[in-house]
Amino acid sequence: MTALFWLVDAALGIMVFFIIAQVVISWLTAFGIINTYQPFVRSLMHFLYAITEPMNGPVRRLLPNLGGIDISPIVVLLLIQAVRIFLRTSIAPIFDVYGY
Repeated sequence: MTALFWLVDAALGIMVFFIIAQVVISWLTAFGIINTYQPFVRSLMHFLYAITEPMNGPVRRLLPNLGGIDISPIVVLLLIQAVRIFLRTSIAPIFDVYGY
């Protein structure tokens, strides 16, 4: 059972990394630092969008329109951290799993 909790926690941690990478890439693109016409950059942006959009999309539809500011990644990061904390403090002790 410890392996299952570790796997879920690791998957959530990887999703946090992907969301942060997607935000940084979008900032670099918005400020004109990276060239989106290069194939590697374009494929990286497409990959990160495909990975993060299933979580960001529903949250983005629920939030009000703030103009050019997209706070959905912040909300998703907070939700992921809340799930990780809930998993460690409330769910894992039910199954006698501590310190994974």
